[in-house]
Amino acid sequence: MTNHASRLILASSSRYRKEMLERFRLPFTAISPDIDETPQPGETPAQLALRLSIEKAQAVAANNPDSIIIGSDQVATLDGSPIGKPGNFDAAKKQLQQLSGHCVEFHSALAVTNGIRTESADIITRCYFRELSNAEIVHYLETEKPFDTAGSAKAEGLGITLMDKMESDDPTSIIGLPLITLARMLRSFGINPTLSAQENPHHA
Repeated sequence: MTNHASRLILASSSRYRKEMLERFRLPFTAISPDIDETPQPGETPAQLALRLSIEKAQAVAANNPDSIIIGSDQVATLDGSPIGKPGNFDAAKKQLQQLSGHCVEFHSALAVTNGIRTESADIITRCYFRELSNAEIVHYLETEKPFDTAGSAKAEGLGITLMDKMESDDPTSIIGLPLITLARMLRSFGINPTLSAQENPHHA
């Protein structure tokens, strides 16, 4: 083991999470985890997000010893029921019409493991949508095309204008990777994002 590129792995194929982790300016690799994401009987959205984040991290850790693996999963809910990714314009329009004037709860679960020890957390963000007109919804969807985003709203872009307010302990969690929580977890594994890769010890 010679550097952090071989040690820090993001267990995800999401370009959004990759872009978020790049903010730490530490070298890492991204590996897509091969797991079954089917909800278990009776499993709540919060339990699902937390379980999948742990399973993603542990699945990649199994083939990458001496590495620190980051897993994450996000589930959006309205009145306790999960909200999926719309996939196309018509489904996104219907979704935003449904969310208009309501509070959507995002469960952004995070797990970090070294294959022996695993830390995990569920960071909740509450997004209060304004009463949206059809014209606003159509313009937003045509402009941003958020069809691969649960809730059809990208808070890091124009989607922020759809909100009355947002509540969270970690403002980055809504994008899918809670960086405040992640930084704290990484420090417990011997990686400090506030220091350069050269200043971090090679062994956690």
